[in-house]
Amino acid sequence: MAHTEARSLRQYVGSAEQFFFDRHACARITDLAGGTTLGGRLEELADKSVLLATGGQLTTGLALIELDGIARRLTILPPDADPEHFAAIVAGADIDAVIVDQTSAASGTFDLPVRIGCAAEIAAAERLPAPSRQTEWVMLTSGTTGIPKMVVHTLAGLTAAFCGKPADHGAAWGTFYDIRRYGGLQIFLRAVLGGVSLILSSAGEPIGDHLERLGRHGVTHLLGTPTHWRRALMSPAIRNISPRYVRLSGEIADQAILDSLHSAFPQAVVSHAYASTEAGVAFEVRDGLAGFPADFVERSRDGVEMKVLQGSLRIRSPRAASRYLGADAPLADEDGFVDTGDMVELRGDRYLFAGRRGGIINIGGLKVHPEEVEAVVNRHPQVRMSLVRSKRSPITGSVVIADVVLKSDNNAQQRALGELKGDILKFCRDALPRHKVPAAINIVPSLDVAATGKLARRYG
Repeated sequence: MAHTEARSLRQYVGSAEQFFFDRHACARITDLAGGTTLGGRLEELADKSVLLATGGQLTTGLALIELDGIARRLTILPPDADPEHFAAIVAGADIDAVIVDQTSAASGTFDLPVRIGCAAEIAAAERLPAPSRQTEWVMLTSGTTGIPKMVVHTLAGLTAAFCGKPADHGAAWGTFYDIRRYGGLQIFLRAVLGGVSLILSSAGEPIGDHLERLGRHGVTHLLGTPTHWRRALMSPAIRNISPRYVRLSGEIADQAILDSLHSAFPQAVVSHAYASTEAGVAFEVRDGLAGFPADFVERSRDGVEMKVLQGSLRIRSPRAASRYLGADAPLADEDGFVDTGDMVELRGDRYLFAGRRGGIINIGGLKVHPEEVEAVVNRHPQVRMSLVRSKRSPITGSVVIADVVLKSDNNAQQRALGELKGDILKFCRDALPRHKVPAAINIVPSLDVAATGKLARRYG
């Protein structure tokens, strides 16, 4: 079967034996064709603006399937949402109902006219309301400061990147993402429309346990950020999986991580995709190289147009969000292009991602993108991952510092750490201008990872 334009999610269940798994439970999605997780109260949510404040991903997914086409608006609360922002979110999205589950962290803070519990178990229902409207889907941005922006999507826009493509009913999809963020939601929707099973991540689950669970359920397609994948490759449990499709998005996929995944899974298609909450899915690259071909720019590909203005990638697409909710600033410019804030540089016939516009380090008036330095550090044969940050300097204002996680502790034992640090610095000097070379290398056991699955960066 080929996907056509998305109707409502419930209309896609029931045609195939399909399961969603989390760490503790399993739900047969097929049962939602005639069942419910909302205790028979779905009709109360008709035409309501609903806040989905569930604590678990499995209950989140089940509720999304039931509510699409019933609720007027669905606002998805991410797991790391700041409770101080809840009142503004409720007011901005005109929320009048909330869905919670047993693990909802701050459910008691929502004083709303309608409050309904959601369970991971699907109970048979004698009658279910028929989908009758196009639901607005509202996602929150992962901004580092202030109240997150609320981004409005439609189901058709969210699924436009894969509607019309043949479904793979023999597949089992897995994700390191949380489905309450854009990247994870894309995987969830692909699984629902494709009629395939989905192995969800679970908060606090050790990476080794997650990999073992993915292997046990026979994962064939696995997706995550480059940081997710670097952490997975550090675990011996990586041997439990043998996916035939591996995909990265959410952060810059540098050459080191692409090469590592090709080596770990030589039979798999290794791809990286570019997407954002506002601009939607822009493209996928499968040639094994970092960045993307220059001819992707200034022409339409599947209805997606891209241009580069002052170094920033701009995207116009039917997959983009329609607007910000309750915000004065427009989501796109007057020509319909979304400014992603991601900076790219043309090198030969290829654009490479340099970093975020707001993440530049100023070294004596010279600009340094941390991600550009990390791409070099990560190519060192002893390095698994790195985080480049700034440190205040009385001379230049700032200097570059690199925190580095090694591939193996044995490497540190076999060679003096001082010698290894010097070798990494030499590696950087050979590849980078002087002002971009780290002033110091710190060997660390791990790096902080945000709830989005990306390295936790602190922008000044």
